[in-house]
Amino acid sequence: MPNLLRIDTSARMFGSHTSGIADAAQDAWLVANPSGRVVTRHIGETPVPALTEDTVAGFFTDPSLRNTEQTEAIALSDALIAELFAADMLLLTAPIYNFSVPGTLKCWIDQVTRVGETFGMDANGFHGLLKNKRAVVICAYGADGYLPSGPYAAANFLEPYLQFILRFIGIDDVQVVSVQGTSGPDTSANVSAAIDTARGVMQTMGQTDAA
Repeated sequence: MPNLLRIDTSARMFGSHTSGIADAAQDAWLVANPSGRVVTRHIGETPVPALTEDTVAGFFTDPSLRNTEQTEAIALSDALIAELFAADMLLLTAPIYNFSVPGTLKCWIDQVTRVGETFGMDANGFHGLLKNKRAVVICAYGADGYLPSGPYAAANFLEPYLQFILRFIGIDDVQVVSVQGTSGPDTSANVSAAIDTARGVMQTMGQTDAA
């Protein structure tokens, strides 16, 4: 059974452009994968906690030597990583907040980016451990000009960072669907275009059943 892991990160429960575009993308994936299973985490609604001293200690302590506090502290990280390994495709939504990722998304990234779990280190450097997976990232920008050649392109720390971190943990096939100008008086045309793009991307990338 093909699995789609969807992570929503907007603080908005209603009217989120990234969530709306992801809804269309998810529907397209289910058309391509009628037997598929979708696992959803809305970390904008239910935030992932930031790392603590016990979490970090647990990450770097041999499992046989972890105390109760450390074991409990990394339990969520273990669960989030297990979701990634179980997924064939990741659908990640991310509005830009102050030129970068939402804080809730950064906490999720910190919980799932773990040496020995999602990436390794050897004499040749770092290597990702999540293999044979794909990701579609939905990015939304309130203003125009964040995409390449735009006046704010140098301030776009959202899309490049997400592409880098996903590839760092081994997800090499990453496609980004972006929508700009979502804070303007009329965003319908931009959002509609992004929905069409997202559907097309998911139809071509998400054919797990047919593979």
